[in-house]
Amino acid sequence: MNLDKVNKYIKEFEKTITKPRTNFDKSKFFVGVDLGTANIMITVLDKNGKPVAGATQCSRVVKDGVVVDFIGAISIVKKLKEDLEEKLGIEITEGYTAIPPGVEIGSVKAIVNVIESAGIDVIKVIDEPTAASYVLGISDGVVVDLGGGTTGISILKDGKVVFVADEPTGGTHMTLVLAGSYGVDFETAENIKIDKKREKEVCLQITPVLQKIASIVKKYISGHDVKDIYLVGGACSFEDSEKIFAKELGLNIYKPYMPLYITPIGISLAGLKN
Repeated sequence: MNLDKVNKYIKEFEKTITKPRTNFDKSKFFVGVDLGTANIMITVLDKNGKPVAGATQCSRVVKDGVVVDFIGAISIVKKLKEDLEEKLGIEITEGYTAIPPGVEIGSVKAIVNVIESAGIDVIKVIDEPTAASYVLGISDGVVVDLGGGTTGISILKDGKVVFVADEPTGGTHMTLVLAGSYGVDFETAENIKIDKKREKEVCLQITPVLQKIASIVKKYISGHDVKDIYLVGGACSFEDSEKIFAKELGLNIYKPYMPLYITPIGISLAGLKN
């Protein structure tokens, strides 16, 4: 993986969230819809895979890949879709989505139903590690996706996912640790967690959670010929996360800029692979 190239690409996408590109071929573009535990995001790429726009909203309508508020989820996706259509001067009628490893078929159908009920026909559903690999440009290694509710662990060989696991430990558990530590409610703890000014303080509190996740990864990759670990997902955004994983695993640890954006962008890139 060329980390500098990946980081540059992510930064280009980040700019389009506040300043979308309008000078692209509007007859051909790719849309990704990511229904995450903590955030719902829609990404738009042009026919060459270059970033066009992104829209996101914090939410609690999906839990561990399961839609828990069907109407709320539809409402958010529809609003994000309409906002992007207005800004870009396009009509979004089709797109792609992704699911965490191990999600049951019923939950997959629910996710597709949400997106299609918001007016976007789902062309294809891919798994999140594969989506991440598209952005990272890798064919071998382990993608560790630290999400809000769970952590997905996927081993790739020759561009194929050969092993997956999903553990119920992620950003939500970090928030619960902070809530207990500071004696505050969940929402207040969540705000503390994402406050960049308090990052070092928060890192000290959530280090045990990251150590636990790293030990889980170590268990699952035992017996596999693994050299490289790629961290993605919002729950690994803390600056010390890769150091904790490196100490626990003793392997090459790579974490791109704004790992929260990796999978959502990769979902759109699935259009170029289709």
